[in-house]
Amino acid sequence: MGNNIRITKQFSFETGHALYGYDGKCKNVHGHSYRLDVTVIGRPISDKNNVKYGMVIDFGDLKKIVEEEIVDVFDHATVFNKNTPHIELAKELDARGHNILLVDYQPTSEMMVIDFAQKIKPRLPANIKLHSLKLQETATSFAEWFAYDNN
Repeated sequence: MGNNIRITKQFSFETGHALYGYDGKCKNVHGHSYRLDVTVIGRPISDKNNVKYGMVIDFGDLKKIVEEEIVDVFDHATVFNKNTPHIELAKELDARGHNILLVDYQPTSEMMVIDFAQKIKPRLPANIKLHSLKLQETATSFAEWFAYDNN
């Protein structure tokens, strides 16, 4: 009994990347002002004695999870696939004090949003499910992850 409600918190961060082997401009190191929408689903807390009464999850609690797992890690970092020759460039930049993040996937919006889902899901309370993620790379381009597409 009760109503499932979806709530969304939006985040933004600046991240650089390069797509090794790509046949366009994105093979070059460049950056984006990403916007990430995180939507969770659950039932509002019905216990009137709970300080979070009426909330699915406190927006502040969701913010803490996403900032720790995603924003604090990716913001002002440059992401490279560690399984490509970009590893040499990454090591050079790292040696010069740059914030380098090595991942085991091609750092496209599509692959990043899969990674983000895998990082956020285990941090959510048991009664809250990750419903969807939307990672906006530019004003007109984004990737979305939906739980019901990935059961």
